[in-house]
Amino acid sequence: MKFQEFSIKDLESFSGIKAHTIRMWEQRYGLLTPDRSDTNIRKYSDKDLKHLLNVSLLNNLGFKISKIAGLKEQEINNIIAENTKPGHDEQHLLHVLKISMLNYDEAMFNNVCEPYIIQHGLEKTFRDLFIPFMRQIGLLWLSGTICPAQEHFISSLVRQKLFVELQKLPLPVQTAGSKTFVLFLPELEIHELSLIMAAYMLKKAGFKAIFLGQSVPFEDLNEIYQRLGEVEFVSMLTTHPPSLLVNDYLKKIVRTFTDTGCRFHLTGNNLTKASSPDTDVVMIYDTAEQLMAALLS
Repeated sequence: MKFQEFSIKDLESFSGIKAHTIRMWEQRYGLLTPDRSDTNIRKYSDKDLKHLLNVSLLNNLGFKISKIAGLKEQEINNIIAENTKPGHDEQHLLHVLKISMLNYDEAMFNNVCEPYIIQHGLEKTFRDLFIPFMRQIGLLWLSGTICPAQEHFISSLVRQKLFVELQKLPLPVQTAGSKTFVLFLPELEIHELSLIMAAYMLKKAGFKAIFLGQSVPFEDLNEIYQRLGEVEFVSMLTTHPPSLLVNDYLKKIVRTFTDTGCRFHLTGNNLTKASSPDTDVVMIYDTAEQLMAALLS
């Protein structure tokens, strides 16, 4: 069976512990026992990475490295289990979430997130826990430090948690003239976590929010208009359409929806260099936070 291998730089990126500190802990306390290549370069296993994260977590809780070095693995796990509860700062909880991802541990993920949501609400959880965590995971995935399965696992858990909280909200009472929001991602676009959160915030504010999700064909948007009439479309263009095709996509929106009363509220990385159409059909926002502030104002 082939296992993941990590460089000392990978361990530093994942744990936040400097490489020279990792080397010192190895030499002084024998905390890690990496293999070495023919050219004497350290090669760490998945088990080494998990152990380093556990050690770092206990160290941040006030345990001395000399004490941690004498603990058995089960003792370490028991201490960590006791410290996944509320009361710790976000950095501590982010560390635990990383361990839950490496271990494919849904229970540990829930032990962090559920109490935090109860205590602080979903919006703060998303802003201060999920967003920083997913950014870190994205960087680790791009650098090859984690495998795609680990990223998919944790993204799926975050998505499930958002949908659960979304479904808990009562259905809004529709009145004449009240706005209807339709949230979608363009074809091939799959980064939907912020869009789910936007649906939650709109529904919580009392608006009807129709969530279409990932990779919606453009023609379906016109079908929505034909059925519902004037709606407010909301979308986030992170990777698609590609930057070179974004302006064409915006022009297509304008051609199709001028004089319909529909409006498109858009944000995302791929709109950074887009030419904003001279029309009130399309509104482009620099950030998702600015988009939501405008919608809820």
